[in-house]
Amino acid sequence: MSFQIILIIHVLLALGLIALVLMQHGKGADAGAAFGAGASGSVFGARGANSFIYKLTASVAVGFFTTSLTLAYLATNETDGDNEPSSIMEQAAPVVPSDVPMLAPAPSDSSDIPNY
Repeated sequence: MSFQIILIIHVLLALGLIALVLMQHGKGADAGAAFGAGASGSVFGARGANSFIYKLTASVAVGFFTTSLTLAYLATNETDGDNEPSSIMEQAAPVVPSDVPMLAPAPSDSSDIPNY
């Protein structure tokens, strides 16, 4: 249950991080504002928008990295109690039960092998 909750939070943080990065303007945007291309920082003041959005982006990024590490830890240390294979090799080559009869061993001398 906690895995799904952390995964939902992780996806929401990822979407929020994308939105915050797209809302920020680059270094060249200030030059356009100087020539009347828009009101620079009209909501948060002349400088307030940059520091607020940068701090919010940094905190969302820290949350995203934290949930990433938590999900990785939960995925590697998950034990269900079932007797499921824990690695890809165990899934590819299942263990044969001991009650299955084995095939006859190969002949040890080379007289039974035909010469072509």
